[in-house]
Amino acid sequence: MATATTTNIATEAINAIRFLSVDAVQKANSGHPGAPLGLAPLAYSLFTRHMKHDPSDPAWPDRDRFVLSNGHASMLLYATLHLVGYDVPKSQLQDFRQWGSITPGHPERGHIDTPGVEVTTGPLGQGVGNAVGLAIAERAAAARFNTSSPGIVDHRTWCFAGDGCLMEGVQSEAASLAGHLGLGRLTVFYDDNFVTLSGPTSNSFSENVRARYEAYGWHVTHIADVNDLDAIDRAIAECLEEVGRPSLVVTRSHIGYGSPVQDTFHAHGSPLGPEGVEETRETLGWTHPPFEVPGEVYDHVRELVAVRSQAHTAWQKSFEIWRSEEPDLAAEFTRRLSGNLPEDWVATLPRWDADQGEMATRNAGGQVLNALAPELPELIGGSADLDPSTLTFLDGFGRFGEKDPSPTGVEEAPDWGGRNIEFGVREHGMGAITNGIAAHGLFRPFCATFFVFSDYMRPTMRLAALSHLDAVFVFTHDSVFLGEDGPTHQPVEHLASLRAMPNMWVVRPADPNETAQAWRMALERTEGPTSLVLTRQGVPVLDPDLVRADEGGYVYADGDDVCLVATGSEVHVALEARQLLSRDGISARVVSLPCWERFAERPREERDSVLPPAMRTLAIEAGVPFGWERWGVDDMVTLDRFGASAPWKVLADKFGFTPKAVAERARELIG
Repeated sequence: MATATTTNIATEAINAIRFLSVDAVQKANSGHPGAPLGLAPLAYSLFTRHMKHDPSDPAWPDRDRFVLSNGHASMLLYATLHLVGYDVPKSQLQDFRQWGSITPGHPERGHIDTPGVEVTTGPLGQGVGNAVGLAIAERAAAARFNTSSPGIVDHRTWCFAGDGCLMEGVQSEAASLAGHLGLGRLTVFYDDNFVTLSGPTSNSFSENVRARYEAYGWHVTHIADVNDLDAIDRAIAECLEEVGRPSLVVTRSHIGYGSPVQDTFHAHGSPLGPEGVEETRETLGWTHPPFEVPGEVYDHVRELVAVRSQAHTAWQKSFEIWRSEEPDLAAEFTRRLSGNLPEDWVATLPRWDADQGEMATRNAGGQVLNALAPELPELIGGSADLDPSTLTFLDGFGRFGEKDPSPTGVEEAPDWGGRNIEFGVREHGMGAITNGIAAHGLFRPFCATFFVFSDYMRPTMRLAALSHLDAVFVFTHDSVFLGEDGPTHQPVEHLASLRAMPNMWVVRPADPNETAQAWRMALERTEGPTSLVLTRQGVPVLDPDLVRADEGGYVYADGDDVCLVATGSEVHVALEARQLLSRDGISARVVSLPCWERFAERPREERDSVLPPAMRTLAIEAGVPFGWERWGVDDMVTLDRFGASAPWKVLADKFGFTPKAVAERARELIG
């Protein structure tokens, strides 16, 4: 039981978190004071009594991961990080939400690197999905690297989430999969404060959250009053004992605790105002000026955190012993942490000869993945229940979390060593989980679905791009030429949409050899995600000696009179149109432009040598025309309507994507 003195200093530390948050929001005249006032006791307890972390080395590999899914409460995290000793100085708290600060309105990594921030959160529910991904990565890494007990991978994932997070569908998908897998090292604290941005939760949310999560297969417990530190300790101890299920802790708090607007939506997204701040200070007994914290509070908190960080010192000793016993595994561990790929891995990429007949680029992509899997143990991923169509299953590498049937009826422990993740029909959750795996640091994750369903994944893909995560998003059935499934499944505007996203590379290869180079581009890229967009229908194989997809755009066949530039399967339409034009004495250049973003990085003179400004240029792509104007094309064979249900060759004829139709447009262009 805590002594009175300990209780008093703990209360002071909790109030320090509260008022650093309140003062920062007030100074910025922008932000969310309610959640920091309510959840400060939980943050204090977790960071000082339970979490395994070391502020002097925020990237320590075996640290516990913390995710603030309700990212609007960012000052709760920044104030806590500052207080416990991370390099988040008081000056940065005073610059909350200001240009150039490391304390933006919502937590960020990659775009802005704030020590102690694991993932970018803000869009509600995404953080829960990220936390599931981090927990998956921990189990997968433990299966790979732990050769003794305790192993060098032995950490947990903690997450705060609010009512908004639990309403969003992405959270439901991720939580469902986490329960199915039995991720026992994941704990989510649900801030049950009965208030949302616009009013009481009773206006829109009356479900039994506890029952829902129990139905998902989670262990559920509660904290009746977040201000009761002993109750927090008991709940966390209960979660630590639960090894076979993730835990949800229903945590009763009071939004805007101690303020004039406590328990109302007015505490959510607006500063308290000078009078409200002073009244809150008086109510909670905080007599210090803005941003001032007594030295004894810092001493108390950092003394507790020093105990938490001892695990780092112990881990380093264990790692050195392990490295001497398992030098090859240790070298792999270190390499994967650095983001480097094995030497000579490129030599394992398949190569196809031009006389091998037709092959869909989705088939080629599957062959590339399976050629790389033995050489790149960091490759892990799966599809949204579409492996037979996306062809992204890693043969021989098992399913993550699979349980072997037991003839005795006793439930077997999950096999965490499988590298195929069965995401189920959960594109929203799949994307968020993939981002979490990428953020962990030991894996290169991929996920796959039909291209049209990238619509379901745009928020997660945007966060991957914003966070500079090196996830790979594989999309098959890339155009109207998927055929009979019709316009509901035929992407039209999707290429343009993803190309409009900053820091997202979109690669639409023309053949198997370009597909192999597309995978090389994706895996060599470490500063952001890549989308691979692959065909359902077969396409001819290009001459491997002429393919240079890794340049973003290149001249495959030269000519002087007109330039035909295309992506994906339409490159072959351009090549056949070139043959037709040659019969009329017209010399056509054919340019493959699989990755606009990579091409745009090349010097202007190199781009002009591929797409000469003086040459009349016709673009061919089975998608909306938006964006092609950036390359100075003079005309376009594109698609400005939704598709139709019919065999793909019929669609090509009806929509003008035939060699004859393209050749005619080229003749008209050059007069």
